[in-house]
Amino acid sequence: MEDAVEAVETVPPRTALASRGDRLNRSTLIIDGFACRYMDARDGYRQILSYHVAGDFIDLHSFPTRYIDHDIATITSATLAYVRHDRLETLMAKWPHLGQLLWFSTMLDAAQHREWIFRIGRLDAAGRLAHFMCETYYRMRAVGQVADGGCDLPLTQQDLGEVAGLTSVHVNRVLRRLREDGLAIVGRGKLQILDLDRLARLGEFKSDYLYLEDGPWQE
Repeated sequence: MEDAVEAVETVPPRTALASRGDRLNRSTLIIDGFACRYMDARDGYRQILSYHVAGDFIDLHSFPTRYIDHDIATITSATLAYVRHDRLETLMAKWPHLGQLLWFSTMLDAAQHREWIFRIGRLDAAGRLAHFMCETYYRMRAVGQVADGGCDLPLTQQDLGEVAGLTSVHVNRVLRRLREDGLAIVGRGKLQILDLDRLARLGEFKSDYLYLEDGPWQE
């Protein structure tokens, strides 16, 4: 996979990487930093569709579809590696197991989308943010980016509102409640988990959809 990378670059924060309708001939792997997928409504309100951390192929689905139906941007400064789709085809022909892993990556992406639909459709404001915090914590822990119960979370309250379908004012109230209840603290680009079990119960969070205990890499 490293040999297939055609370029590596560092991109500033809040930089658009691709827009809805763009036809792509390469996919982007995050080496370091954070990015998101999103869609803008006519009234200017933005809905963040997914949050991406180091190790994610943020637009791997463009390999079979050839274009994207949403926008992609960095959240922080990010180091990105680009892999052309024709090189992916060569790799998968030579090493079929790699194709299975990439397929698994897109299936994992779909599983997370289903959870996000559930979160916004069925949970209250506190539950939505609690679920997102738990998911982020588990994903960051999986890539070795958790220390002392905390991890980076470089999202503003507006960003969190766009993740959870809430206003910034509502997010502020919920974060205060979570802090006062001894569940989690968010601030200065960090997430500190104080009581993971209670936070998970509030967010009706189960980590099975992240497949951290079972996946094709363990065969």
